[in-house]
Amino acid sequence: MGQVNNPLHGKTLETILIELVDFYGWEQLGYKIDIRCFNENPSVKSSLTFLRKTEWARKKVEELYLDVFNKQ
Repeated sequence: MGQVNNPLHGKTLETILIELVDFYGWEQLGYKIDIRCFNENPSVKSSLTFLRKTEWARKKVEELYLDVFNKQ
């Protein structure tokens, strides 16, 4: 019941990342969130590995996702 108001409920980190890459592309995403896995030889796999281990980076990705795709 705690997930009712969570706009990310049901979205995997991989889905969020892929949608952001599709929307911005790696270069623009790396500009918006300046982390090495977006700027140097980026891939979904390496980015997911980093984001799953790094809470602050994951939070930035989730916040950007909400800013972009939750304006309805």
